[in-house]
Amino acid sequence: MNSKPRLLAATTLVLTISPTAAFAHPTIFHTTPLMAGLAHPLSGLDHILAMVAVGMWAAQRGGRALWAFPAAFIGIMIVSGVAGMAGFALPMVEPGIAASVLVLGLLVASAAPLPVWAGSAAIAVFAAFHGNAHGLEAGHLHNAGLYALGFAVSTASLHAIGIGAGLATRSARMETALRAGGAGIALAGATLFFA
Repeated sequence: MNSKPRLLAATTLVLTISPTAAFAHPTIFHTTPLMAGLAHPLSGLDHILAMVAVGMWAAQRGGRALWAFPAAFIGIMIVSGVAGMAGFALPMVEPGIAASVLVLGLLVASAAPLPVWAGSAAIAVFAAFHGNAHGLEAGHLHNAGLYALGFAVSTASLHAIGIGAGLATRSARMETALRAGGAGIALAGATLFFA
């Protein structure tokens, strides 16, 4: 086993067994809007795992999915984030985020061959929950545009990490490691959802 699958497996294991306190979002009152936006997607393991999984699945699907999946997530996340900043709260945001981690992990674990339009639609539904959580936590900030820019940049970076991991595992042996990573993400999502 070479180092790439080991690193992916070790990272997945660490993320999976991390205490659920790591899923809490720290307060963002002490920082600038841009820094708060950059930090928010990185403040909860639930956001990190879902966004990396989007990139991993995009790489598995290849072709148009490489840009369509991240674009669907980021676009709807921004719209839902703006709605959250305006005070509109989706029902069951946290269970929706937990479900996104579970389902996106399963999609990677199974290398689900959904058409790009269907995958983009599923991703958009999950992005609405993530974006709304970002927006609801930013109601106090004076520059919503910079905050939205920050969380969009962090999200795109997490998607890029997932795409990089997916593209690095193109061989059959390494695809197994990527699928194992997806299974670890799904396990973390199940822990969140059913905890």
